[in-house]
Amino acid sequence: MRWKAAWIENKVRATGRIKMKFLSGFEPLGLLVLRLALALIFIYNGYPKLVHAAPEMREFFVQHGLPWYFVGLAGILECFGSLLLFLGLFTRPAALLLAVEMGVAIWKVHSAHGAMAVRDYEFPLAVGAACFALATVGAGLLSVDQVVWGGGGKRRSNIKRSKD
Repeated sequence: MRWKAAWIENKVRATGRIKMKFLSGFEPLGLLVLRLALALIFIYNGYPKLVHAAPEMREFFVQHGLPWYFVGLAGILECFGSLLLFLGLFTRPAALLLAVEMGVAIWKVHSAHGAMAVRDYEFPLAVGAACFALATVGAGLLSVDQVVWGGGGKRRSNIKRSKD
């Protein structure tokens, strides 16, 4: 009876791997969707900080222990970072900077009620984690990074260097 249970378990594991393996082919599309969703979120939240930075917004930053000019800095980072994510250009550094910004936002703004009040910081945590994942994995095949830098991370050169 024991061998039968082991045989069934092996069959279930094997079929699970086969059925889910096809999703690997969608990795470039998944990274594109992640980049576009993050770009939309950051442009939506960064544009008002960059263009319409009201005195109330500056006061909000100061109340949370940040200098007033961080409003503009956050706006620049979020707007231009979203553009870079959208294009898939310099994705790793842009995503890492945005992840750090979300970490600072959680630390300075959203953690007033402690670490157990997840509802207070769940959105910046999810966005920051997505940015960190993108920074570690890269932009994927459907990006300007792939066209310019290729898969190895080094700039492609069509000119062969000759040895002197």
